[in-house]
Formats: sequence, structure tokens, C-alpha cells
Amino acid sequence: MKNLLVLGAALLALPCTSAWAQGPVSGTLTDAQTGTALPGATVLLDGLASAATDAAGTFSIPAVAAGAHELRITFVGYEPLVQRLQGQPTQQQLQARLQPGGVLTGEALVTASRANERTATAYTNLGKEDLQKRNFGQDLPYLLDQTPSVVVTSDAGAGVGYTDLRIRGTGTTGINMTINGVPLNDAESHGAFLVNLSDLASSVSSLQVQRGVGTSQNGGAAFGASVNISTLNNRREAYGETQNSVGSFGTVKNTVQFGSGLVGQHFTFDGRLSRIKSDGYMNRAASDLKSYYFAAGYQQKNTLLKFITFSGREKTYQAWNGVPEPALTGNRQLLQNFVDNGELTESDAARAVQEGRRYSAYTYDNQTDNYQQNHYQLHLSQGLGDDWNLGAALHLTRGFGYYESFRARRKFVNYGLANVVLGGDTLTRTDLIDRKWLDNYFYGGTFALNYQPKADDRLQATLGGAWNRYDGDHYGEIIWAQYASNGSIRQRYYASNALKTDYNGYARATWQVLPQLSLYGDLQLRHIKYTIKGNQHKPDAANAVKGVVDVSTRARYTFFNPKAGATLTLAEGQQLYASFAVGQREPVRSDFTDRPATEPAARAERLNDFEGGYRLTLPQTRLLGVPTAVRFEANGFYMRYRNQLVATGQLNDVGTPLRTNVARSYRRGVELTGLISADDKISLSSTLTLSQNRILGYQDVTYDAEYKPMVGEARTSTISYSPGAVSAHTLEGQPLKGLRLALLYKTVSRQYLDNSENSRRSLQAYQVLDARVRYTIRPTFVKEIELGLLVSNILNREYAANGYTYNYLGASGGLDTFNWYYPQATRNFLASVGVKF
Repeated sequence: MKNLLVLGAALLALPCTSAWAQGPVSGTLTDAQTGTALPGATVLLDGLASAATDAAGTFSIPAVAAGAHELRITFVGYEPLVQRLQGQPTQQQLQARLQPGGVLTGEALVTASRANERTATAYTNLGKEDLQKRNFGQDLPYLLDQTPSVVVTSDAGAGVGYTDLRIRGTGTTGINMTINGVPLNDAESHGAFLVNLSDLASSVSSLQVQRGVGTSQNGGAAFGASVNISTLNNRREAYGETQNSVGSFGTVKNTVQFGSGLVGQHFTFDGRLSRIKSDGYMNRAASDLKSYYFAAGYQQKNTLLKFITFSGREKTYQAWNGVPEPALTGNRQLLQNFVDNGELTESDAARAVQEGRRYSAYTYDNQTDNYQQNHYQLHLSQGLGDDWNLGAALHLTRGFGYYESFRARRKFVNYGLANVVLGGDTLTRTDLIDRKWLDNYFYGGTFALNYQPKADDRLQATLGGAWNRYDGDHYGEIIWAQYASNGSIRQRYYASNALKTDYNGYARATWQVLPQLSLYGDLQLRHIKYTIKGNQHKPDAANAVKGVVDVSTRARYTFFNPKAGATLTLAEGQQLYASFAVGQREPVRSDFTDRPATEPAARAERLNDFEGGYRLTLPQTRLLGVPTAVRFEANGFYMRYRNQLVATGQLNDVGTPLRTNVARSYRRGVELTGLISADDKISLSSTLTLSQNRILGYQDVTYDAEYKPMVGEARTSTISYSPGAVSAHTLEGQPLKGLRLALLYKTVSRQYLDNSENSRRSLQAYQVLDARVRYTIRPTFVKEIELGLLVSNILNREYAANGYTYNYLGASGGLDTFNWYYPQATRNFLASVGVKF
């Protein structure tokens, strides 16, 4: 491995006169009338976000290629500045002045929830260009794989279909996700199912990942991180683009994007159509994903009004059951144990031997998940004088769909049906096909009133909040049965309705007390009312109630979440920061409906998050005579929980992890990130997270033959799915003009499948090396053609990034453990062709 990385670095560093004929461009941005510095402005080079002005109004672009370019600078309440720029081998210094009174930009709408250098928290910003160079058609979590503390996984094994990410060991149920300030997480499960919005990354203008509690967000509290997505940026010039990828496992992506630019000085129109198909690495794990995005905007001097609609429809063959351990190891004795205890049938076991790590439990040809999600958003950004602006939005999300399953030998009584009498025989079971439906609406409004004075930016403040409501139906239908009994067509055997109202308000401010010292405060009050009426079906299993059971629930919560921090500037480009934040969140639906009767009711979680760190930013320095940019950050965190809901390692019948409260637990560690970029021709970025993730006084629970709990001794244990070390490294270079090569290396240490800290129930540590090539040419007949190649897992490692486990007294009379894993693809590739008109 060491030799391979050295060789890669050598290849990337090959000299080329034309490639190094680039120089940095820096400048200072001020108000043309008052001369006041303008922090937080967006600087775009050739239409792509390249920099932002800091507190002193300065910006820096590490390298600008030789030739003509367009530099565009926008800031809320000012006319945009557009000027031609000629790339030179030497440094260029600009003095830019903006005229007041410009049209508001879409970015004003997400400023309220974004962290910045004054908010004393850990965050990572990704622009459109950052996402584009990573986007070959895999889901959004895979585009975030190189950001700090992130672990990604795919049910189908190749990054298309059902994918997931964890940040600091916390899954999507603890990661707050918003699109343009509107909550994306499902109101009941708290999950963010990005399979419903395939190729969303192609429409993203900017994205911020905040780690820890972060700033106040709409929707559920961030218990590990928040992902803030914006699609609001306007492109003033007309454009047309197409991106097409093809690769391993029958993966195909086709995307068409278009935009009108600014029409009549007031109107903009943007759209996208996408289709992604993949057979998946796992057998019978295909995905068929379709999506669209459309936006229409109107803008004048101090007003921006924008309507956005986007939708995704997915059909995925179910792969959420994973692969039994003996299919990976080839252990015949263990395989027989799975058979003896009813985990596998004899035919399943035979297929597990034949298919190995690509085994799929399902053979019914329509064992599929089918879901569509339509989003509608109306955004207003209004300037209110020189120092104030208002961002507000109305939203509606409409979701509906089902998953279809073949069920063998199911009891009539568990579906509300009578036994069947044939002659003198009474039949109590039948094969059947059912559909479990979700049909829901999520709607509401958000607002943020921002105080951003132009003359004196020492005090900036935001007053914001949201009101949201979820109305969702859950029901099941039998669409076929070998013996119909007294059922009718589309026999509905369970039904429930859930109503959830969530509203919050927050006030946030940053105050530059001294030239070197900035203080930050954020107060949020959130209230939730949640009601479930009706019943739900439970599968036939030793650890669950059988048949249809009443799941009626009423719950109310009121949370007060304060946050505070301070940032000290040591010198130019150097900062120390520290913060404290409180996050509280309610249990999710499955915590209420799937909880074993032997356990007490689920309780709300509380997190006290302490963060502190050091940042170094040197946008302009010289190493070995080459213009070089250097960034480094060390962030320490201590996250102390009360009643944290942690995964038990088990799943319910729709693949949702089951969780339990633990009274006291914590996560503590350090995140190190660094970047060194030489003239933008060669760069190395690295991130390393070292952490301890512990439950205090944990008592392992197992069950005897009569399903009575057996409680172990209290001890300190590691939290499930929480690796102690995660790292990501990207070595990227441009040996020839237009040619960019990159090596991406990822490491994840051991993860435990439950909270017993038992190595027998764990995911082995793994290391993955990917390679990426992109080559751009600019012929006369189109604006740009880009050819790309992504080779994933080039070392052909066999590893699993996720799994689950359960144990009980088996047929042998001893405690048997049953592990199931989600193997990830061995060496595979995606090739792409992109054209810009």
C-alpha cells in the first residue's frame, strides 16, 4: 500500500509547463459607498463556487488556469459584480467594490441555518464543483464519504438503491437533513431515505455538514450531525448539460439539465431529468430510480420568489435482510445451526452455499419496494431596508408507496382470517402475497429574519422557526392467497394513522466583542405532539407479538435547546473556538410500536455537546517556490448523553433497526483534517477521527427458551456501530491540462453489531482504495466535454460495512448467535461522459 501511494504521488506530480502556468487570485470586497468590508459574499469562477469572503472581506482562489475566465461576486442586497479575468502564472490582487441595491440571491435563504467561522462548531462546506467531481451516479451518502467521521454503506453493495451513512457513529435517525431549510427526515422514523430522491446531488448548489449538535435546525435535533442542502442558487446564463454513466452490475445513469438564465432581468427557469438503473452487487437487488427537478424564480431589486418542485420514484428489489454469516465464511456447521433453528430453510441453505457473499434471501420475482415522493417548495427572500432581510418558505411533501412480499405458510388468524375447512381437513395456514403501504403528507412553513448590517458587521442576528405537520396512513393489503378464506380482494388486515405536529422557534446572534474575540449564542424552543391510532401487523417470530396488535400512542414533548460559543483569532488565518450545545429529541415510531413488552416505554434523549478546536487557514503561502494553500483543523468533542437510544443489533420486519434507551453514555474524540494544495495542481487532503463511544453500566439482555429475559452484570461497553477510528485521504493532481487524477483511501476500524462489545458479533475493520480520473476538453462546437472513470475497491477487498445480530437459546440448548451482513462490492467501475452546451 505504501509503495502504491508513493507511486500515485509521483505520477500526479509529473511536471508539465502548461499545467503549472497558473497563479492565485486574491482580493478584498467592500461596499462601494462606505468602504466597509463585506464578509460572507459568494465568489464564483466560471459559474462555480470557488471562495467566500471572510470577516475582513478578503477572499482567495488558490489557482486560476491560463486563459480567459469570468469572475462573479454576489452578496445579499448588492448588485452582482461580473468581470473578465485572465489567468497568469503570478499572483493577482483585486480590489472589488459592490454597489448597494442588488437583487437578493437564493443563498440568503439558507444563511440562517449555516455554520460559519464565528459559530464555534465543526463543519465542512461542499460546493457544486466538489459534488460534481464525485458524482458518477451513486447516492448522496457516497459523495460524502471523504468528509470527517463519515461511514457509508449500501444494502445492494454498490452505492445505488438503499444507502446509508453514519457520522460519529450516529445513523440517519440522528442526522438532521434539510433541503433549503425544509426538513427532509421522515417525521415518524427520522430517517432520510435518499433512495427516494436519486441524483439529488446534480441539483445541489451547496451543502454543509455540521458535526455534533451544531446550529438550530428545523426538524429533529442533530444527535451526530446535520446535513444542510441548498438548491437555491441562480445561474444568470442559459445552459444545457447532460451526464451519462455506465458501469459494473448493469449500472446506468442518464441526466439532462437545462436552465434559461436570467430572462427579461426578472425570471429564471431550471430543470433536471434523471434515471439510474442498477442490478446491484447482491443477487436480486436491482434498483430502478427516476427523478426530476424544476425551479421557476422571479427577482427584482429586493425580492426573490422561487417555486421548486422535485420528485423521485424508486423500485428496488428488497435486499434489507442481508447475508447470513455462513454464506460469507463457508462454515458448514454454522450453516446447519441456522437451519436447525429455523433461520434458513434447507433450500435457502443450499442457495447460500451456491451464491456465497452475494446471496439474497428472496426469490419471488416482485419482492420489491415501490415508493414515490413529491416535494413542493415556495421560497421568498425579501430585503427590508439596508440591514434586514427575510427568508420564508411554504412546503408540501407527498409520499406514497408500498413494498410487496411473498409470505409462506402464514397463519390465517394473524391476518384476521378464518381457518379454511376442505372436506374433513382444517387448514390454518396459507401462502400469500401482501403489500404494506405508506400514504402520507408533510406540510408547513419556515421563516428566518436576518439582521446583517452593512456598515458594521460586529453584531449579526437571526430570529427563525417553523411549523410542520405530518399526516400518514400505514396499512396492509393481501393481494393474493393460495386459500382466500373469508378475505376479499385487497383484504386490508391492519391500518393506522399517525398525526405529528412539530413547531420550533429560535434566536441566534454572533457578536464581535473585540477585534479578536467573537461570541455566539443560540436559543431554541421546540414542541412536538404525536398521536398514533389503529393497529399494526407483527411478524411471526419468537421475539415479537404475533398477528395484528393495537399500537395507539399519544406523546407530547417540549425541549429547550441552548447553545453558546466563542471564537478567538490568534493571528491572521488562525482561530481557537469552543462551544456548548444541548440537543433533545423524541423517540421514533418503531421505538413505540416495536418495543418488546418486557422493556419500559421509550424515553426522549438528551445530549450535552462540548466542542473545541483550532483552525489554520493559509490561502497564500509558498513552499519550494510554489504558491500553496494550507488548511488544518483539530476538533475535540465530548458528547454526553442521557437516555440515548442505541441500536440493539436487531431489525424489525421492514429492516428498521430496533433501539433501546441506555441511561448514561458518551462519545468523545478528536477529528483532524488537513489540506495542502500546490497551485491547485496537486493536493493532499486527509481526515482522521479517533474516538471512544461508551455505555456506562450496560447490562446485556438475552432470552431463554420461554423468551424470559436474562440480564447480565452491569459494565462499561462500546456503543454499537461506532468505530474507534475512521480516516479518509484524497491525493489529487493535474499532470496535464484538463486531466485530473485522484486516489481515495478509506479506513474504518472494527464496529460492534450490538452493545455487548463481543467480537463474535462485529464488523471487521476494512480499508478501501478507489481511483478517479476526469479529463476535460473544450472544443469549438460545445462548451465542454468531460470524460470520467471511477474504479472502486481497486484492491478487490471483500468486506461488509453493515450488519445486524440476534441471539437466543437455540435447538442445542446453548446460546446461539445469528449474524447477518451487508457485503460491499469487490472491484467495480463507473465510466461517465458529460457535455455542457
